[in-house]
Amino acid sequence: MSSSNEMSDEALALQWEAAASEAEMDMDMAAPAASAQPAASAPEKGVSDENVDRNLDAVLGIPVDMQVVLGSATMPVASLLKLGRGAVIPLDHRVGEPVDIVVNGRTVARGEIVVVEDDNSRFGVSLTEIVGAKGNYA
Repeated sequence: MSSSNEMSDEALALQWEAAASEAEMDMDMAAPAASAQPAASAPEKGVSDENVDRNLDAVLGIPVDMQVVLGSATMPVASLLKLGRGAVIPLDHRVGEPVDIVVNGRTVARGEIVVVEDDNSRFGVSLTEIVGAKGNYA
């Protein structure tokens, strides 16, 4: 792997982290003020770093639904019923345009379709752009 790819991967990771932090801040701001604790307050009784780490591990283990959206199409039901084997449905994305990476119904990134190096019979997505809550970062 060349150093330009490594720098690109590092920059992409930083952008991904920034998008996650921004989404977390947006969620914090949306929470009711009554549930917010002052910064100087003492930690809750029974809450330790070990408990927090365990809770974080539990959250990080939650599966999410990820989809790569190649494109979409709209057609009348009559046209849909006429489709048969070998029919081609034109999509709204063009060849070479980035595909959307959607996690739990929300677009989080865009990328290019690639062939997986270890298994030429599988496709993958190379991330090219991280999309934040307020726009994109790349």
